[in-house]
Amino acid sequence: MTDTPRLRVLSYNVHRWGDDRTALARVVRACRPDVMLVQEAPTWWGTRRKRRAMAATFGMRYVAASARNAILVADGIDLTGVRGRRIRRPFVRRRLNFIATQLPGGSVGGIVVLGSTRIAVVVCHLGLHPRGRVHEIAQVLELCRSFGTPYLLTGDVNEEPDGPVWKRLAEEGLLDLDAGNTFNSTTPHKRIDAAEFSPQLKARLRHIPATREDLAAATDHLPLLIELSP
Repeated sequence: MTDTPRLRVLSYNVHRWGDDRTALARVVRACRPDVMLVQEAPTWWGTRRKRRAMAATFGMRYVAASARNAILVADGIDLTGVRGRRIRRPFVRRRLNFIATQLPGGSVGGIVVLGSTRIAVVVCHLGLHPRGRVHEIAQVLELCRSFGTPYLLTGDVNEEPDGPVWKRLAEEGLLDLDAGNTFNSTTPHKRIDAAEFSPQLKARLRHIPATREDLAAATDHLPLLIELSP
């Protein structure tokens, strides 16, 4: 009798790799992910160089990205059929009495083979414009469906579970992994990070084996560690 194959997926908003990089590396290495779905990966000058350097501190490889989302993999893990999508979003948004610009959004995914099952892993980061997020999640789900396989979708949705984005995810037939409040990492009081999966898969959340001090110092979000099996 063989063991059921399992895949450890870490979803994490790393805050542009701009906080305590040593603490962040300790958190990621303690989680031992096979695949890491990154939101707010470092950008601007030397983007690829920075992302490869970040991945190296985790003992992983940088393999795919779209906008500020990236996918890293551990040695021995192959990611194929990579597809990215730039997300259309309003260039400006109103916040209180101010007008603020928004960077372009994106989503990226690829296929991993678990046992004999092909599974898509997809990461997204939705914007801060409330109505815009509804249009963004429609684009993300279109990308997810394009793989033609069961999938795991994770990301920072910038919205709490009573919002329309979560309703749209439920309408798609996805199952929700509730990790509780994920923002901010020092005093978690909002759940704005999601992990949703196709009902053909088995998924569960695993404990994050890191200290509170490292979690608070690493970035402003808490990570989600998901174990997938076919």
